[in-house]
Amino acid sequence: MSFEHKLKPLAPVAKFRRRVLRHFVGGSALIAFSLVLGTVGYCYFGKLPLVDGFYNASMILTGMGPVNPLDCTEGKLFASFYALYSGIAFLAAVSVVIAPVLHRFLHALHLDEET
Repeated sequence: MSFEHKLKPLAPVAKFRRRVLRHFVGGSALIAFSLVLGTVGYCYFGKLPLVDGFYNASMILTGMGPVNPLDCTEGKLFASFYALYSGIAFLAAVSVVIAPVLHRFLHALHLDEET
């Protein structure tokens, strides 16, 4: 997936909308994968019910912090590694979604430049 060079004209609005939609779907897929990974991990390693596992995974993924205390070592280790992964995954997903909008804005600023 490449963006147009700064010396090329802006992409048509229809192409830009498709690009934003593709990036949104990609970012959403990363978030969905991360939530499934966290939910399964909390249910398996932390021995939590499904709803509590999902709740913990979503709270960690968005940076809010854990909800249920974990008593077992495996659960604590999983929660630690998942928190590290989540910090990167959430920022990556947001970056993917914002990238086409930011590119279009910066591209529009360069249209008036002389080369």
